[in-house]
Amino acid sequence: MVQLVGSLRKELSDTLSTCKVLVVGAGGIGCELLKNLVLTGFKNIDLIDLDTIDVSNLNRQFLFQKKHVGKSKAQVAKESALQFCPTVNITAYHDSIMNPEYNVEFFRKFMLVMNALDNRAARNHVNRMCLAADIPLIESGSAGYLGQVTVIKKGLTECYECQPKPTQKTFPGCTIRNTPSEPIHCIVWAKYLFNQLFGEEDADQEVSPDTADPEAAWNPEDTATRATASDKDGDIKRVSTKEWARSTGYDPAKLFNKQSPHRLFKDDIMYLLTMDKLWKTRKAPTPLDWQQLENSGSGLKDQQVLGVWGLCQLFQRSVETLRSQLQEKGEGAELVWDKDDPPALDFVTAAANLRMHIFSMNMKSPFDVKSMAGNIIPAIATTNAVIAGLIVLEGLKVLSGELESCRTIFLNKCPNLRKKLLIPCVLDPPSASCYVCASQPEVTVKLNVHKTTVLSLQDRILKERFGMVAPDVQIEDGKGTILISSEEGETETNNSKSLADFGIRNGSRLQVDDFLQDYALLVNVLHTEELERDVEFEVVGEAPDKAPPPQSTQEEVKSITNGNKDSAQPSTSFKAPAEDDDIMIVDSGEEEEEEEGASSSTAATSSGSKRKHSDAETGETSTKRLRTDQSSAAAATNDDDNDDDDIIALD
Repeated sequence: MVQLVGSLRKELSDTLSTCKVLVVGAGGIGCELLKNLVLTGFKNIDLIDLDTIDVSNLNRQFLFQKKHVGKSKAQVAKESALQFCPTVNITAYHDSIMNPEYNVEFFRKFMLVMNALDNRAARNHVNRMCLAADIPLIESGSAGYLGQVTVIKKGLTECYECQPKPTQKTFPGCTIRNTPSEPIHCIVWAKYLFNQLFGEEDADQEVSPDTADPEAAWNPEDTATRATASDKDGDIKRVSTKEWARSTGYDPAKLFNKQSPHRLFKDDIMYLLTMDKLWKTRKAPTPLDWQQLENSGSGLKDQQVLGVWGLCQLFQRSVETLRSQLQEKGEGAELVWDKDDPPALDFVTAAANLRMHIFSMNMKSPFDVKSMAGNIIPAIATTNAVIAGLIVLEGLKVLSGELESCRTIFLNKCPNLRKKLLIPCVLDPPSASCYVCASQPEVTVKLNVHKTTVLSLQDRILKERFGMVAPDVQIEDGKGTILISSEEGETETNNSKSLADFGIRNGSRLQVDDFLQDYALLVNVLHTEELERDVEFEVVGEAPDKAPPPQSTQEEVKSITNGNKDSAQPSTSFKAPAEDDDIMIVDSGEEEEEEEGASSSTAATSSGSKRKHSDAETGETSTKRLRTDQSSAAAATNDDDNDDDDIIALD
């Protein structure tokens, strides 16, 4: 007869008492997971999370209370768990899992790693560390009512990066700066403006009119004199936006009218009006003047859309508060935009709505702006609880040595034809073409060797696109030329040079190593001069930007592709500056707590096996749909203006 300890076999119970597990993330899923692990009988748990507790966390992250706001999530989660199980040994780290001290040897201390993360970069990193350490990883995520849990084991299953993630949603820079047509364009513009005024200035996040807009096809020398905003300045020499703002003492009225080389809601708009061709098929924008606006008074409730003058007042208050915060931090300080920081959210709400008004769009409430700016959908505590429970169940299978019985499990919003909300699918084997877990990872990158700089190769391609932390690059030229070194200062003089300056040409090969991740990648260079405008590079054989069209069946399963944090930053892959002239809409969150949006990924049959389908691009049959960042389910919850936005769930 099987001997039981509680509901577990004695052998498994003994394993739980002695094994050491790592939980990465102490947010919505992480809190539920830690509670489940402790109550199941796990005795040795390491918990790591870089975040601190915010008021917005308290409605679902039940290990935290109001008195804990501002404190470390990992530390407070540990203290709360010990209150109902004081015998468990929990080690809490208030730190980033991507720090070098958490190396391969650190991961090898654990029998199992469980992710409850909120961004793709960290997920990619943990995936690679677990592969290098040969430790099983349980990946998870939730997006509203949707959720997913899967098991990753080196050599046996797909890794997190086996399925290519599509390009992040981007918009041309000229659309953001000259011709916004959707509220999200204005929100991205407002977030860029925040960085230009209070944060880290980025040339790729310019907010002034784009005079190089090919659609305008105008002659600025001929028309500048027609712009009232320029009649005194003539050809304006622009200086740093932050430098100018400081010279005005961050005066809200001057920022609003921007009567200088820097123009926002008045002079910039008047300048745009001189670009005649832009407005032949569009409704022209209407400039606003601070002094001429009348008070249309309304409250400041989250769900309420303010009048224009109310937005002006909100703009003024937020600028004054942010100015004070900047002054308190001292000379050279910078602020970081955070959707949960009221003054920062107020600034973006006011600036974005004023721009929407100028361009004749329906304005958005602070609640809507917060959701769109963070690219989030409401977090559902019950979803997190279900997913955390599934993580533990899969973990028990792993620790029992029953990897063959592990499954990828999808949680759906609506039951399938068999009236099931949970759909288990057999784990797929590793992809032979995966550039992470293949025996000899190799990719081909198409770029212009004369235009691509070493710094761009390092930051945009190796770090942002391929998820490396500290890459070293050597050219296979017979001389072992070191192009990039992770040692500070060794190759910084190379940054501004083009790849061609080092003899890199069509067919060149670059050996890239990230010693922290114990990861090596061979990059084949394919030179081209025919990339589309604003496209800096392409990965040959990349998945199409759009997922195959969903099949119209109630059985279809929604999968979660997890990850990316922050804020409308420049695109991390194909879109280049100009940028971006392209703007990335995915920004997790920032933070946002656990996931990127859900989308059609896998269709499950009533028996639980995956239905094969025809790939929309190739016509070939595959067993799994490509995961995408856009959630078809979540999109239905947003208004028409945000239907196309990428979404990152709060948990």
